Amino acid sequence: MGTRPRERGEIVLAAAIVMIVVQLVWKFGLVRRTYFRQDDFTFIARGLEQELSWDYLMRVDYGHLVPGPFAVHWAMGRLGVYNDVLAHAITIGLQAAAGLALLWLLKLLFGTRPAILVPLALYLLTPMTISSLSWWAVVIETLPFQVALPMALGSQVLHARTGRFRYAVATAGWAVLGMVFYVKAPFILVLAFVLTVGWLPRARRRPAWLLYLAVIAVYAAVFFRQLFTSVQLTNDTVRPALPDPAVAASFAWKLLSGSFVPAALGGPWRWHPITEDYAIAATPPAPMWAALGVAAVAVAASLVYRRRAWLAWLTLLAYFVLADVVPVMIGRVAQLGPDLGGMELRYVSSTAVVLALVVGLAFIPVQGEERPWLRPPPRLRHAWIPLAAAVAAGSVWSVTAYARLPLGEHVRSYVETGRLALQRAPAGAVILDAHVPARVVEPQFFYDYARVSKVLGPLAADRPLTWARRLSGPLPNPLAFDPEGRLRPVSVEGLTIPQRGGCTPVPGRETRFPLPLPMPRGEWTVQIGYLNPAATRLAVRLGGAEETVPAAKDFGWTFATVTGGGAELVVRTVDGGTACVGEIRVGVPRPARHGTPTPLQPVTAGRR
Repeated sequence: MGTRPRERGEIVLAAAIVMIVVQLVWKFGLVRRTYFRQDDFTFIARGLEQELSWDYLMRVDYGHLVPGPFAVHWAMGRLGVYNDVLAHAITIGLQAAAGLALLWLLKLLFGTRPAILVPLALYLLTPMTISSLSWWAVVIETLPFQVALPMALGSQVLHARTGRFRYAVATAGWAVLGMVFYVKAPFILVLAFVLTVGWLPRARRRPAWLLYLAVIAVYAAVFFRQLFTSVQLTNDTVRPALPDPAVAASFAWKLLSGSFVPAALGGPWRWHPITEDYAIAATPPAPMWAALGVAAVAVAASLVYRRRAWLAWLTLLAYFVLADVVPVMIGRVAQLGPDLGGMELRYVSSTAVVLALVVGLAFIPVQGEERPWLRPPPRLRHAWIPLAAAVAAGSVWSVTAYARLPLGEHVRSYVETGRLALQRAPAGAVILDAHVPARVVEPQFFYDYARVSKVLGPLAADRPLTWARRLSGPLPNPLAFDPEGRLRPVSVEGLTIPQRGGCTPVPGRETRFPLPLPMPRGEWTVQIGYLNPAATRLAVRLGGAEETVPAAKDFGWTFATVTGGGAELVVRTVDGGTACVGEIRVGVPRPARHGTPTPLQPVTAGRR
């Protein structure tokens, strides 16, 4: 009889371990199909460009002070550049660590009773974290935080119960580790304070609180200094500003009602793809209101029976507002808008571990807690089981729906095709440094880091290739990447000025070539064919400034990039000699539609 509680505890722990392993296998099915996306490429390219220095690590990127992820991106670029297998291994390893850390915290707080399996299952199953698992830059920020938070709070529980200062040092250490990876980590020490005051009131606090305040103060000093001095991709510094109050209120409500609460109860049930490899919540109105109603009933039930349940829910609400809403409200909601930003689950993904803790505190007595109940719990102690089953079923449905996306299939195909194309490109090839497709990296957000030299260039760093943003001079066979990642000959698409009788002599005075149609003002590439008796230089003008380019002896092509517009192209020789100009094309350089691609077929996800 004396061993029965111990045996029950062992069964609970065994069940918890099985749950963690099963969710790892389940989530790996999704993770293994993901690939690097959007700013992942930017961060890896920046890491390859720079040394592992203080300036590189401590740059605040649009409100994020993340030296840990920057260090990981720096290393990732030197371990295969886009090593998705390594990224997947790190993701699953961190997910396992987060599950075990939460289990340890729940065991310390509540004991090894079967009830701890409920908040643990909530964390393991919730779709709140799923979209974040498909984005490497988000993974490497949020998952270390989800490990550090329960480890820090568990250490604080031990400090409160034993009075040993070394546990307070461990709490601070775990919080600092979280701060290295995620900007929300200072709230770990605030949660430690609330947990201690609310549920561990006999703790000896003062030395620990002084230590925690010192950690937060140092972090705040470093953060705000770097925030206002770090140069962004726009070549300016951050200027935080509050949005319009109506926009802010709309964003907060949508994030709460359309994202956080439905996801906590198995939603959003439906997704809205914003690219091929990512989606935001698209919670239907009826399930959204039903989720809000169920949440209200659950909160009310805990308030009726559980002492200090009000503090648990107030803590969750305060964390949601201060850690999830305010940073986005200051930094990004003006650009994203309340509708897009409010349905973005990655803004609340790290709150899943806080939600699990709060659910435990609101319904389960803490070990050693005196008078945990306001009144005796009802006899229908298992009435929550149908709700738990519905939440679990909804979670599986939501995750399965997200997994139907192509995820990283098309981006991986583009990168791997580009890798093969660069391997087969002739030595010394000139490649047009255009932007990659927006599905890979969006030029509107990442500017020069969306160019092929930044995204694909690192894959051929040891090859003698030339990247050209503007075509200039006699280039024999310039190449360009097509939307699938293959190299094709460059074709200037636009207007063609054919030459009759072979070629037109162009002396030192201006020769005018009428265009079939007027060209609007802009930047245009001019491709000029020639058959010259001697090398010369051509001055090319299209209603604006001249561009001077060489034209070699004999037959060939030369390119000039001009800014202007009009109905005629003006060409002359600079040295006073005579050139013989053939066909002229004026337009935009693009990969030739009918040119032979390299490789002939794109590399598919299964053929790498």
